[in-house]
Formats: sequence, C-alpha cells, structure tokens
Amino acid sequence: MDGDPKLARLLEHPALWRGRSAARLAVLPSGFTALDELLPGRGWPHSGLIEILTARFGSGELYLLLPLLAAVTRAVGARWCVWVAPPLMPFAPALAAAGVALDRVAVVGGARPLWAFEQVLRSGACDVALAWARAPKARELRRLQLAAERGRTLGVLFRPRSAARQASPAVLRLGLAPCAAGVRVTLLKGRSAARGTIELTWPHERPARPRG
Repeated sequence: MDGDPKLARLLEHPALWRGRSAARLAVLPSGFTALDELLPGRGWPHSGLIEILTARFGSGELYLLLPLLAAVTRAVGARWCVWVAPPLMPFAPALAAAGVALDRVAVVGGARPLWAFEQVLRSGACDVALAWARAPKARELRRLQLAAERGRTLGVLFRPRSAARQASPAVLRLGLAPCAAGVRVTLLKGRSAARGTIELTWPHERPARPRG
C-alpha cells in the first residue's frame, strides 16, 4: 500500500484531515509571519469558508486581510475580490496604499446579503469574497461552505465573537480581540490539533470609513 500512487495522491488531497499529521494544505501567505505560524498549513486556505469572530464590526478586522487582498488582486490572472454588504464603506485610497488593485475589487449590496454571498462564492469568478453576518442559520453556513468549495473561492465571513459557542462547518475560525497596538488572534478551529494565541500590530492607516 505504501507504494500505491493512487493512495499517495488521495493522502495529499487538501480536504483530507489526518489529525496531527494532516495532509499538506494549499495555502496563501497571510503576510504576517507570526500568523502564518499559527494557521494550519502556514497560511490562509485557497478555498473554503473561514470565520473571523470579532467583538465589534469595523474595529480593524480588515487589517488582517490586507496583505492577502493585495497579493491576490495583483496576481497574474487575478479573479475578483468581492465585498458583500460591508458595514463600513471600503476606503479606496487606503486600500490602494496597502497594495490592493482596485480594478479587481467590487462591492455588492442588497437586502439578502447571505444569499448574495453564496452566489458570489459559487460563481467561480472570485479569488476572495468577504461578508458580515450577525446570526446566520446553520443551514446557511453549510451552503456557504459548499459554495466556496465549488467556486474555488476563499470566503471570509465576519461574525460576532459570541458565535464562538456555536458549531460551524467553516474550515477555519479565528477570534479577534483588540490589544494596545493591534489585535490578539486566537485559533478557534482549524485542520490541525494546534491551538494558540498571538498578538499582531496594525498600521495607522484605515482601509474603511463609515457610510455616507
């Protein structure tokens, strides 16, 4: 069995979890060395639903993703980076200053943001899609995870920190808490047995501003 090439390919599949000896994951560098060391596979997953849990929307959680957004929007053959119903309007000058290619960024509004998020994830037209939700239903989360896998898209769902007590099909969950110069990041769920907490320092520029 050890020499079976079909078995070897199966064991390297990124969706396979083997406990402490997980198969290699296809990942995207986060841009933060300490965060990469915390994340399973040492980076953000290429696709699937992840959750970032924060005490208050608009408190700087986007800083965590700016290096990723800059990298994927400037890559050769880049697809779209879509923001679905953000609570704060993206501030274009700050995004551009962080290296994000604005011609690859789109903002989608609407009265049914989770439905729109699912369609964006499923479309196959995006590298990354972001959305915010306070109380999604379990079946909605399952649909989002499946849509992200089928569309080969990294879906980032921001939720309140209180959601940590609830089960989720997301492949990765991080908890954020503000600290003196940035944020404290806790790995709550991942394709790894490891758990841990780190602190990251934010830059001074803000990537978003209030609507209106």
